[in-house]
Amino acid sequence: MRSGMPKRFSRLMAAAMLIAAAALGACRDTGGEGKLFEVSGKIFVFNYRLARATYVVTLRPLQPMGEGQVAVASFQNPAGGDPLVVEQKVWPKLDKVSLESPALTCVVKNKPYAIAISIKGPDGTVLQTIDTTLMSTEDQSILPDRPLVIDQLYTANPDLAGHPDGKLPGEPKPDCSKAG
Repeated sequence: MRSGMPKRFSRLMAAAMLIAAAALGACRDTGGEGKLFEVSGKIFVFNYRLARATYVVTLRPLQPMGEGQVAVASFQNPAGGDPLVVEQKVWPKLDKVSLESPALTCVVKNKPYAIAISIKGPDGTVLQTIDTTLMSTEDQSILPDRPLVIDQLYTANPDLAGHPDGKLPGEPKPDCSKAG
């Protein structure tokens, strides 16, 4: 029996090493050939205090970032019309790249919105493209009509006196007729 133990142990060890090698190979391939980044987070941010909604997408590098790279995000405009484009320098020493859109109007709950991201090299060459969508869990109607505060000291907005919910009767609403 003792002489069978080393053989059995070596077969188990060989099987374990094969499984480990396959798992490592799978991990190596998850980034895909030549991929520089992956989306590590995406969310609509409804800032109630500032009465604004934005897209926020976070990218995680899959390999060392190069000097002079730029991430360009094209966010579908919920109000319709041209996409909202944001360009963000990639800082090689940071562990992520965050892309935030300008303020949005007409965000609708449970509707997918397209986001296209390009990673460009210092010479403008596109190194990677990432296409994704983002769906909001809320309508923009949850936001107040105007910001609840007016400065960095969080001074209450005098326009909203007597309206603690931030909703003003008769306040014009954004034109969402072109929203698709």
